Amino acid sequence: MCLKTVGLLQYMLQCGLSIPVSERSKVGVFDDIMIDIGDEQSIENDLSTYSSHLLNMKNMMRRAGEATLLLIDEFGTGTEPQIGGAMAEAVLNQFVKKHAWGVITTHYQNLKHYADSHDGIANGAMLYDRHEMRPLFQLAIGQPGSSFAIEIARKTGIPDEVIREASAIVGSDYIQSDKYLQDIVRDKRYWENKRQNVHQREKDLEKTIAKYEEEIKELAQKRKEILRQAKEQAQELLKESNRNIENTIREIRECQAEKEETKRLREELNAFKEDVSEIDTKSADDLIEKKMRQIMERKERREKRKKEKKENAGKPTTIGTRLPTPSASAEQQTFAAGDTVRMRGLTTVGTVETVQGKEATVVFGDVRTKVKTSRLEHTVKKPESTQPATFAISRETRQTIDSHKLNFHQDLDVRGMRGDEALNAVQHFIDDAILVGMSRVRILHGKGNGILRQLIRQYLQSVPNVTSCKDEHVQFGGAGITVVDF
Repeated sequence: MCLKTVGLLQYMLQCGLSIPVSERSKVGVFDDIMIDIGDEQSIENDLSTYSSHLLNMKNMMRRAGEATLLLIDEFGTGTEPQIGGAMAEAVLNQFVKKHAWGVITTHYQNLKHYADSHDGIANGAMLYDRHEMRPLFQLAIGQPGSSFAIEIARKTGIPDEVIREASAIVGSDYIQSDKYLQDIVRDKRYWENKRQNVHQREKDLEKTIAKYEEEIKELAQKRKEILRQAKEQAQELLKESNRNIENTIREIRECQAEKEETKRLREELNAFKEDVSEIDTKSADDLIEKKMRQIMERKERREKRKKEKKENAGKPTTIGTRLPTPSASAEQQTFAAGDTVRMRGLTTVGTVETVQGKEATVVFGDVRTKVKTSRLEHTVKKPESTQPATFAISRETRQTIDSHKLNFHQDLDVRGMRGDEALNAVQHFIDDAILVGMSRVRILHGKGNGILRQLIRQYLQSVPNVTSCKDEHVQFGGAGITVVDF
């Protein structure tokens, strides 16, 4: 089978056809391809099996050279094995001297020993499963194979008595040598499978390493993105704190507080800005986490001082002035839907629409906004919602609107927030947009599973001032951004 396969592939190659071999295979082109396969005995030509083989060997030795391919089956058969094996070895030695190429099959032991002891020639064997007694159709190079004569005879049904007698005739040395050959073939097959498994595992390991390297690159990219988002959040926190501190300073000035308090608050604002700037210049995750924690603690302390300031607002100041002391009723007053109220320090009158905890939704004319109840007070004055458009705006209201316009941004990013947090942020954002008179704003909520987008748009549909809400153009974010028109 192997001999005929080699001859067929060589013929196909030299005819210009593609052949099914491994990409690492090497083939040659020969001037002569000589074949001796089968029994060519002839009564007409007075040729026996052995004489026909010898005639072919004569012609091959005459024309063999470096560009010759020899394909010989059962080299030296057809005569007495001892002399046939000796003649075959001598002919094989001539082929080696002429540097011819070839594939030769034989069962002679002397030819197998000749291949082990001479350069330019190698043993090979077709693998055979001795347990299942079937060929494997695999060629193993390097070691001679066994004929499996006894095993095949036993499989065909030859009586054990005959097999034992035959084994006794050839002797134990031959039987043991044949077993050694079988063990060698078995071991080689075992280690060949091991080598293939190791090679496959090496390939799998290389793929795993490449996969991990790619994941490391992705993680590094995600880390950069997280750092960028952290910086943006820090900047947004800075802007929010800046607005709160400026409002606090304005309230202090209105209440005629001491200049030292204003100076302290401005110094605190500058320190806050420096902290955020340090975050921008440092990339270590632990340092960013530490700084963010310090910022939040500083914010909590600021809120605590603000609360203490309100509690101590009735005490005399160091310059001998006294702040207005709110009455007990003003501290504990409650609000309900429909109440007429105004913001402390302002003259614009509005109507309470809803109250949720410490926040109330108040309608000032055509403007709806959320205000903390602590900044509201009752009034007997009626809201002027029906008056003409050319109404007078107080100085305090104009200052509030100008401050909102100065710090307002048309884009709101709620990605990464929980549903209630995002909805609360959107409510404040829409109120501010209506207050400053924006015609269009954008809300960045991301795509995800669409739940956050649905919640936001349900709320927007309930706002009277909102005329439409739709997806952004696909080139600018598509369904991940909602465009709101007023």
